[in-house]
Amino acid sequence: MGDRSHEATDLIVQDQSEAIAFLATPATYGAGIQAVERIDTHGAVVFLAGERAYKLKRAVRFPYMDFSTIERRRTACEAEIVLNRRTAPTLYLGTMAITRAPDGRLTLGGEGQPIDWVVAMARFDQDALFDKRAGRGQLDRAAMEHLAEAVAKLHADAERRFDFGGAAGMAAVIQGIGAGLLGAGPNFDPRRVAELDLRLRGALDSVGVLLDRRRDDGFVRRCHGDLHLRNICLLENRPVLFDAIEFNDSIACIDVFYDLAFLLMDLERRGLRRLANTAFNTYLDLTNDHRSLPALPLFLSCRAAIRAHTTAAAAATQPSPAEAERMLADAKAAFDLAFDFLSPPKPRLLAVGGLSGTGKSTLAVGLAPDIGPAPGAVVLRTDVLRKRLAGVDPTTRLPSSAYADERTGAVYRRLAENAAAVLASGHAAIADGVFARPDERATIAAVAHAAKVPFVGLWLEAADAVMEARIAARTNDASDATVAVLRRQRTYDVGRLDWHHIDATGDAASTLAASLALATAPDPGPLPRPGDRG
Repeated sequence: MGDRSHEATDLIVQDQSEAIAFLATPATYGAGIQAVERIDTHGAVVFLAGERAYKLKRAVRFPYMDFSTIERRRTACEAEIVLNRRTAPTLYLGTMAITRAPDGRLTLGGEGQPIDWVVAMARFDQDALFDKRAGRGQLDRAAMEHLAEAVAKLHADAERRFDFGGAAGMAAVIQGIGAGLLGAGPNFDPRRVAELDLRLRGALDSVGVLLDRRRDDGFVRRCHGDLHLRNICLLENRPVLFDAIEFNDSIACIDVFYDLAFLLMDLERRGLRRLANTAFNTYLDLTNDHRSLPALPLFLSCRAAIRAHTTAAAAATQPSPAEAERMLADAKAAFDLAFDFLSPPKPRLLAVGGLSGTGKSTLAVGLAPDIGPAPGAVVLRTDVLRKRLAGVDPTTRLPSSAYADERTGAVYRRLAENAAAVLASGHAAIADGVFARPDERATIAAVAHAAKVPFVGLWLEAADAVMEARIAARTNDASDATVAVLRRQRTYDVGRLDWHHIDATGDAASTLAASLALATAPDPGPLPRPGDRG
C-alpha cells in the first residue's frame, strides 16, 4: 500500500453485500463463465471472471480514503481510470454501473438506477506480477532498465503540483508514521518508535530547504504513489505500472524521487540490491536528477517504516497464524531497515579506466551495488555524459568531431563536477571512462581528496583480441568506440599510471572478484608504483 500513514480499523459505512453477491455469481457475466475468483483488500473487492477483472470500491471511510457514498465511489472509479491509463491504457477499460432494473434484478452496465460502480479491467496472469517474478528469481537487469524507463516517463509526463510536497509534506508523512507504528499494537517498542521519529525529523531538518526548492522547481508531481512490485506486471515483455493512487492527493502528489524510493525500498527489503541499483542508475541516467540524492536516505527510511506498520496491520487480519507470524516478521524487518537507511556507510569514489573493450562499464555496474549507501553507488559514465552534453539519446552515435580534445575535456570536467556533487550528497560514485590522460586521472582523484573520502583507481588491461571481440559484440550501447578507435588508443602515451592494474582478459566475474576487495577495503592504502601489476 502507499503512504496510508493513519491506519485505523476498517469503518464500513454502507452494506454492499447485495452487490458483492451479484459480482461473485458467474451468471452475472454471461455464458461461458464457470467460476469467479475473488480477491479482498481493505479498500476494494476484485472479481476475476473470464478475461475481465471488476474492482468494487469498499464503502469504507478512513482518514486517508473515503469511499463512504456511491457518488464518492463513482468519482474514485473514474479517477482510477484516468490516472492509470497514463501507464496501463490496455488494462483499464472503463467504469461500469451496477444497476437495478424495474423488476428489482441487478445488471452490470444496465439502464436502471445505479446502486454501485466498478472499474472494469483486462485480466492478466497473476504470475506476471513483479513480486511473484521476484520470488521466482525472474527479474533481471534488462527488466529493471525497462522499468526505470517506464517510471521516468510517467514522472516526465506527470502533472506538476506546487500545493503538495516539500518539507511540510514529508513532516506530515513522518507524523503519520509515528501514529501508525504506535497503533500497530505491541509489535513495535514505543521507545524505538520515538527514536525513529526523532531521527526522521532530524533527517528532514537537514534536507527541508532542498525539498521546498524541489517543489518550487516542479519536482512534486502527480506520481504513482504506490510503486511497489505488486503494482507492476509484465505485459508483452514490458513492465506496466498499474493501481496508482487516485483517492488521496497527498499520497499521490509527491516528489518524484519519493515515488521512486518505494520501488528501491521494496527491492532492497527483498535482498535485491543489485536490481535496485540498476533501476536507480538507469533512472538517473534518464533524468539527470542527481540533486535529489541528499533526500534519498530519508525517503527510503519513510518508505520502510510505512511498510512496517501497514504489514503489521495486515497481519492482524490473517486467518492463518503461520501467515500472520510471517507477516509480522516482515514488518519487524522493515522497521529495522528504516533505521539502517538513516545510518548509511560513508561515501567513497572509485574510478575505472582503461582502453575501450577492457570491460570498464561492466565492472562499474558490477561494483556499484556493494559501494556506499543503499542502493549502491552512482555510476557516472563518460559515454553517457558526452551524449547528454551533445543533447542526444545515449545510444545515438556521435560524429568524430564530438571526440575532439576540447569536447573530451568538457566531458571530463563535467564528470568531476558530477562526482563531487554525488559525494557531497553523501552517496558513493564510480567514474567510468578511458582516463587516458594523466590530468584526467589527477582531476578525478582530486575530487575525492577535496571531499575527504577514500579514492580507488582501477586500470583495466586485456589482450588485444579480447578487447576487439568485445567491441565488435556491442549492441545498443552508449559507447561509440569501434575497433579502429581502439587501435588509435593503443598509440596513446598514457603517462605514469599509479592506479591498481587489473587483468580483465578473463570473464566479468573474475575481473569483479579481483576488483571488489580493492574497492571496498576500509583503507585503500598506498597505490602501487608504475609498472607494478599487483
